[in-house]
Amino acid sequence: MATQESTLKPDLGSLRISDAHRKSGKTGKRLGIAFVCLLLLAAAVAAAYAFRTQKPIVEVAVAKKAEAGGRAALLNASGYVTPRQRATIAAKITGRVTGVFFDEGTVVREGQLLATLDDSDAKRALDSAKADRNSSQAAIADFEVQLKNAQIQLRRADQLQRAGVQTQEALDNAGMAADSLKAKIALAKQQVAAAEARINEAQQAVDNCVIHAPFAGIVVSKDAQVGEMVSPISAGGGFTRTGIATIVNMNSNEIEVDVNEAYIARVLTDQQVTAILDAYPDWQIPCKVRTVIPTADRQKATVKVRISFLKLDPRILPDMGVKVTFLGDAPEKKSDGLSPAALIPADALREDSGKKIVFLLKGDHVERRAVSVGGTRGQDAEIIAGVSAGDNVVVKGPADLKDGQAVEIRK
Repeated sequence: MATQESTLKPDLGSLRISDAHRKSGKTGKRLGIAFVCLLLLAAAVAAAYAFRTQKPIVEVAVAKKAEAGGRAALLNASGYVTPRQRATIAAKITGRVTGVFFDEGTVVREGQLLATLDDSDAKRALDSAKADRNSSQAAIADFEVQLKNAQIQLRRADQLQRAGVQTQEALDNAGMAADSLKAKIALAKQQVAAAEARINEAQQAVDNCVIHAPFAGIVVSKDAQVGEMVSPISAGGGFTRTGIATIVNMNSNEIEVDVNEAYIARVLTDQQVTAILDAYPDWQIPCKVRTVIPTADRQKATVKVRISFLKLDPRILPDMGVKVTFLGDAPEKKSDGLSPAALIPADALREDSGKKIVFLLKGDHVERRAVSVGGTRGQDAEIIAGVSAGDNVVVKGPADLKDGQAVEIRK
């Protein structure tokens, strides 16, 4: 046993880790951790530097010159362009379309041919009515010839009866024959009149197979094709069209808006209005109130107002979205007698310590500028001092924008 223990001790001793090896392992681990921390610190510093050097993106607008005599804005509303004269053209009868002579965007004049329907049945009915009329007219001619002969027989019978050669019965029979022919002629004339009425009806059916434009305008919708069935009454199932075309008179375009009934007292007939189409946000269109519809919508608590364009433009299309500003009767008077120097979008105004400020774009940097604000004109604010016409003002940008900060303009 002693011999075995003595032989095992050197083997166990060989498994021990020396102090030198233990210290060297700890040192390498510490160096690895320090290297990773150094990398993380460098990455954080680089990210912070990149964040600090990143230019904020802003949107700018050009300050406009304030025209003299600008009116104060009383009320804003939104609505749509709607034509007063707009119609879906339909046939008066049910029939199959045999011709379509227009397309979307076609400019048509009043009475222009738009489409035709199958008129074969209507023409046959017209021919039948004309044949009945001709037959009745021929019968009248025959009855008139017979009447002349009957009148001769009547005169002869009267002379013979007076001479005592012929009896009274023969005279009565001759008179009855003449009266009968007169009645037949009168009946035939009534039949001719009835046939004429049927002819007019059949002719109207033929005319109904031709569809004309009821007024001058532009075709905005093509609703039927050759071979389709059309009817003034929906037949269901989706196989029968109820319209052929939709025509709009572009000269009748106007604006329709809903005004909250709490502010309808501010709207008057012939009141000046400024309209801005959603499609052309930089185009201010002069308008005026045409009429206030004398009824309210109890569900929406609004009153419908119709506004006329002072001058129409081809860019104004039906169903376009539009924002309108109802203007006051006189320019807004400033207490200090100063007139506005420029107009800028109201979104460009910011507030700092109770004062109104804006940021002007100077090269690739922004400059903080305190401004004196007057009234409003639609979506714009009047600037009495601090901004001049032609200056570039920041409309949209970060809330923490600072004076002198470099920025990047959004394209």
